[in-house]
Amino acid sequence: MESYPVPVPSIAGADLLDHGGLETGDGGFGAIVLVHGLMGRGRTWGRQIPWLQRYGHVFTFDSANHRGAESVDPGDISTERFVADLAEILTWIDRGPAVLIGHSMGGLHSWCAAAEFEELVTALVVEDMAPDFRGRSTGAWTPWFESWPDQFENMQAAVDMFGDVAGRYFYEAFDDGRLHGSIPVWTDIADEWANRDFWKQWEAVAAPALLLEAEYSVTPPGQMARMADRPGTTYLRADGAGHLVHDDAPGVFRGAVEAFLSGLPR
Repeated sequence: MESYPVPVPSIAGADLLDHGGLETGDGGFGAIVLVHGLMGRGRTWGRQIPWLQRYGHVFTFDSANHRGAESVDPGDISTERFVADLAEILTWIDRGPAVLIGHSMGGLHSWCAAAEFEELVTALVVEDMAPDFRGRSTGAWTPWFESWPDQFENMQAAVDMFGDVAGRYFYEAFDDGRLHGSIPVWTDIADEWANRDFWKQWEAVAAPALLLEAEYSVTPPGQMARMADRPGTTYLRADGAGHLVHDDAPGVFRGAVEAFLSGLPR
């Protein structure tokens, strides 16, 4: 099934796209919403959308402070703000409880939304994200961030800097090679995680969940396996994969997600 993204009127300021897919009358989920990670963007899910359309109606969007350099709003960058935005999007879509598939930061926002707005979420996929990063500041990354050019000339320039998988991912998120947000704001978002944990929110989730952890994960060791102690949770470690499991080990990611979705009631 070909992807045919349709722009949706701005919801919570987001660039929401409707990609279509299997409808509920044919056995699909009313909504499968893909939630990108920090420094990502909705369009970085392009390789996953075609096969996900066979399971339900797929949507992508850009989170706040990931919509272009001219759309940076540092006023409220709390997790609660992102969760409220996600809840507004799900309410506006109005296709029944949604499946949320979240990478990294998007996984955190997805499970927090499922905890606070139980009626809006039917299932979760959390990719390489854990509840407790306390004490892990991004300060050590500053020299690396400062080494980035103002604009990457082409995708190859991004690949040369970040590697094949991350280079393609970042360049797809960028606006013609330019950052689609603010590095100081992105680091501030991550630094919130260095000062609080989200175990309480995870333990409040009632929806079934699939946890996918990279072998070369950014998460603190053991936390995602511990998350799987919650009833209704499946855990898989993607051997050989880095943080971008869905692009670094696409077969593993697809197989795990398809098995999970196939086992859920419609």
